Amino acid sequence: MSTFETRAVSPAEPPTGTQGVSRLRKDAVGLAGVIFMAVATAAPITAMTGNVPIALGFGNGLGAPAGYLFATIVLTVFSVGYVAMAKHITSAGAFYGYISHGLGQVVGMVAGLLATMAYVVFEASLIGFFAYSAHDTFLTMAGVDVHWLVFAFVGLGLNAVLTYFDINLTAKVLGFFLITEIFMLGLTATVTLFHGGGPDGFMISSINPLNAFQSNGLAAGAVGLGLFMCFWSWVGFESTAMYGEESRDPKRIVPKATLVSVVGIGLFYTFISWMTVAANGVKAPELAATEFAGIFFNPTRELVGAWAVDLFKVLILTGSFACSMAFHNCASRYLYALGRENLIPGTGRTLGATHPKHGSPHIAGFIQTAISVVLVLAFFFAGMDPYIHLYTLLAVLGTLAILIVQSLCSFSVIGYFHVKKKHPETANVFRTLIAPLTGGLAMLFVVLLLFQNQEAAAGDASKTLLFRLIPWIVLAFAALGAGLALYLKARNPAKFAIIGRIVLEDTVERD
Repeated sequence: MSTFETRAVSPAEPPTGTQGVSRLRKDAVGLAGVIFMAVATAAPITAMTGNVPIALGFGNGLGAPAGYLFATIVLTVFSVGYVAMAKHITSAGAFYGYISHGLGQVVGMVAGLLATMAYVVFEASLIGFFAYSAHDTFLTMAGVDVHWLVFAFVGLGLNAVLTYFDINLTAKVLGFFLITEIFMLGLTATVTLFHGGGPDGFMISSINPLNAFQSNGLAAGAVGLGLFMCFWSWVGFESTAMYGEESRDPKRIVPKATLVSVVGIGLFYTFISWMTVAANGVKAPELAATEFAGIFFNPTRELVGAWAVDLFKVLILTGSFACSMAFHNCASRYLYALGRENLIPGTGRTLGATHPKHGSPHIAGFIQTAISVVLVLAFFFAGMDPYIHLYTLLAVLGTLAILIVQSLCSFSVIGYFHVKKKHPETANVFRTLIAPLTGGLAMLFVVLLLFQNQEAAAGDASKTLLFRLIPWIVLAFAALGAGLALYLKARNPAKFAIIGRIVLEDTVERD
């Protein structure tokens, strides 16, 4: 069985307890596969149809496309430092490994638990959206009324089966769904472009970056909410690093896939949101506040045809499923990354195990499925709605956690290259200092936006107890991570030393 080495105390001797770790399948996926999985996690069709109407109707209104352009710039700056770390550290733990190396094991464990929790709940969240969409699609298009819980279990079952096998299978499935999503979103937008825009032309002012910070004038309008919805649309792009251990050339593929994903998604989101505004005209904010996805369906019906609207609805369904499967992969790899360190006795042989043939983290995957089943059933027995409650509440919870981790990741770049003075050949003032500092502060700004607008983002779900507990849940996981790390530091220094330190043997990081 292949093994991992870790960042060692000395060049010749890794910390005790890290030998013989089960390894993910090496060279299993190429650049295109990593990009497909990262972009599928961001879920373009779900992000556009779910977030653009809120940004338009209740946020920065006609400036929503400018908000996406602003988010593209900020996240590109964030990615500069992120990819600098990716050139030297290759780990399925991604944020967990990066932050542990840059800010130390205590902060690393905090980030590891927060990121794991976020990706774990994201799968159940997207399954809620998938189940809701499936119920609605089958009812309106086929007249068949199937309870949403049935679709939820079907989705979770498919995720468990498909991700059990070689990651190449997952990449192909996600790639197919992603191409169909992009085709559908791009179809109406391109037709609108060649049609000369909508009733008020192209509305060029919608992509003026200054308009990203202006309210649409509605009573409920909030610039912060609009900008938050823009940033929310990207959650998942950073998953490129999680597949480094399974990619053919991680030092080249992960940085390139990250930048391609961020810039590609950003320009695509900006174009789609701009053409959506143009297709609906100056009344777009008013229409978005009352018709939601109608701002996509109505222009599609008018410019392309009724058949395209039906296809659009089906692809929203398949797109949300693809996103849930991508998050299942992310969660499984985080659980695996934590488990293989065997910080809690027995987890190395369970969570940290990989399939002898497929090289997948199969046990972590089944545990992730079990957690998702419990979450879905909890919402069902509580009488909650799959969209209003399951999707929204878990999305807000996961997004808050992952934005905090992204902020920590930016600061870890500075710690790694300038405080610990690692790899001076890579470090420079812009790439590893100014860019990550700017990105980290921008991420903290987005966290603030979420706090200020969490009730609006959660909608009707903001009236629930779970909504009020969200900040405390995040704080509890952070405290648990810090407590576990400090306990190991005091009682088991050898295990403390390997927190976040297991990396791919071909790219071993050493003092």
